[in-house]
Amino acid sequence: MSPPPCSSILKANPSRVQARGLAWGGLGVLAFSVSLPVTRLAVAGGLAGSFVGIGRAAVAGVLALLTLAIMRQPLPSFRLMPRLAVVAAGVVLGFPLLTSLALTHVPASHGIVVAGLLPAATAVMAVFRAGEHPSLRFWIAVLAGVACVLTFAFVQGGGSFQWADALLLAAVVICGLGYAEGGALARELGGVQVMCLALIMALPISVPITLVGVDVVLLTHATPAAWAGFAYLCVVSNAGFFAWYRGLSLGGVARISQLQLAQPVLSLVWGWLLLGEAVTGPTLVAAFGVLTCVVMAQWAR
Repeated sequence: MSPPPCSSILKANPSRVQARGLAWGGLGVLAFSVSLPVTRLAVAGGLAGSFVGIGRAAVAGVLALLTLAIMRQPLPSFRLMPRLAVVAAGVVLGFPLLTSLALTHVPASHGIVVAGLLPAATAVMAVFRAGEHPSLRFWIAVLAGVACVLTFAFVQGGGSFQWADALLLAAVVICGLGYAEGGALARELGGVQVMCLALIMALPISVPITLVGVDVVLLTHATPAAWAGFAYLCVVSNAGFFAWYRGLSLGGVARISQLQLAQPVLSLVWGWLLLGEAVTGPTLVAAFGVLTCVVMAQWAR
């Protein structure tokens, strides 16, 4: 059965619901923080960026079908289909494909710092799509976090701008829209159903593109580490959305989305562990600044 409507839970104990929203959202961020490093691991290990970006959606879509069948979830109302299509376009197809293509040409650390703008993009989209109106103090905290991320990106990138940055920025914008729409939908359907339905809706696109574009030679020569990274993206990253959308629906899209300000720092740590990318002094400075902004955003009313 679907979880109880979040609106009724919020009336019961707002502070407890906020804490639960933070916990669920934090779990989702932890799962997401590994995604860009393992994406780089997959493409650097011999898998094509297009296969990683779209193929993961195809595999996850099949798993989503099985999940809803086991849970015996009813089909959603037809009026929700356009909104689910927004989630599918932004989160299931757009962000994975664009980031995979970009990380074929730039290191994971470069993609991580640009993707750090995602919380700000989600908060802005929440105003238009989820009907939320954060306070001025909240926006000050968001802008401070964006400033930290941009400064860090400038220092790490040496002031250069590549075409891969355009792909990453486009990914951030459409993913922010998908997050905001998915968070609003999760209040009605629950996080599990939202993500599963979005993955299923993308199957008519993800499966044919994966099959047509697959390169058997590349697949056979890909390293075990590349396949491990691809498996993580198919299973764990998508499962993280169950927790993420649950957190957004409980704690509010704009507020919970700011937990992702900590994601670049976590991702850089994973990049160091998995890829051997060094964590430099500016990284530590950015970590302190970003985490401070997360706390400020959560305290803002």
